Amino acid sequence: MSHLLEIKNLDVKFDTDEGRIIAIDNVSLTLDQGKVLGIVGESGSGKSVTAKSIMQLNPGNTIYNDDAEIIIDNENVLKFTSKNDLKKIRGGKVSMIFQEPMASFAPAIKIGNQMIEQLLLHKETEKNQAKQISIDMLNRVGIADAEKRFNQYAFELSGGMRQRAMIAMALSTMPKLLLADEPTTALDVTIQAQVINLMKDIIKEYNMGVIFITHDLGVIAQVADDVAVMYLGSVVERGPVNEILKNPKHPYTRGLLNALPDINNLDAPLKPIPGNIPSPLDRPTGCVFRTRCPEPTHDCKEGNIEMGLIEVSPGHWVDKCCVNCG
Repeated sequence: MSHLLEIKNLDVKFDTDEGRIIAIDNVSLTLDQGKVLGIVGESGSGKSVTAKSIMQLNPGNTIYNDDAEIIIDNENVLKFTSKNDLKKIRGGKVSMIFQEPMASFAPAIKIGNQMIEQLLLHKETEKNQAKQISIDMLNRVGIADAEKRFNQYAFELSGGMRQRAMIAMALSTMPKLLLADEPTTALDVTIQAQVINLMKDIIKEYNMGVIFITHDLGVIAQVADDVAVMYLGSVVERGPVNEILKNPKHPYTRGLLNALPDINNLDAPLKPIPGNIPSPLDRPTGCVFRTRCPEPTHDCKEGNIEMGLIEVSPGHWVDKCCVNCG
């Protein structure tokens, strides 16, 4: 059985005034229908660039490697050459919830008209039916007085309400694949729980595959079946969510978990990961985490070890350089 999504050997580089930078380095991931893949990591780790690569939404200075493949429904989207090819997947087969809702709506067009337009473009439906589908979805994501909001502009809504409207818009076409980039960041905990439960229900109902990008490991624990941990453009650990959270092997994954508040000891100080993610223009040789690793080996310190994932238990993969570090 083929996967809904398969990313193979993806490299992404950007040409900038300062030089060519590596944003994604040899990333390979798979996702099946009805499953949720969580992608976690600090800002700058490559999560959003990976998601945008799937829909070919990265800027014009993007360079993909020739042997990379992003296969959706047995089609390699990196080989699409026309806007019509991309139109088939953008908003139809694949929808994306962006991190910044204000930038996702046209400011001079009412939210409802934007929702109707996408439904008419991607679904066989009449305008009145598209309107009702849109209003129903606005209701489902917890927007009060949905018909009134349907006729408003994005700037008339609060940040949290814009976020919910964007989620409703992405879900309304019932895509096969949903890319959710920090979809609950702007929401209070009550609405966050409501939206997460809604997404779980829709995933189950429509057998939808989801890539869920977040900094919040608590959310990942609630929604994801599998998780990929990214650092400086590389996947350093991936596997079933329970295995990764309970038995992390990579020092970076352990650092992310240790940085969470201890619910049993709220007075305990937080344990941040020392240092910062290096600039992509000054990318470490060898293991990309070596400059922040608590216990790097001699070869690791010297940058003499190449990265690459090995399987340490069924379905649990970790960078071979870091299995015994930290």
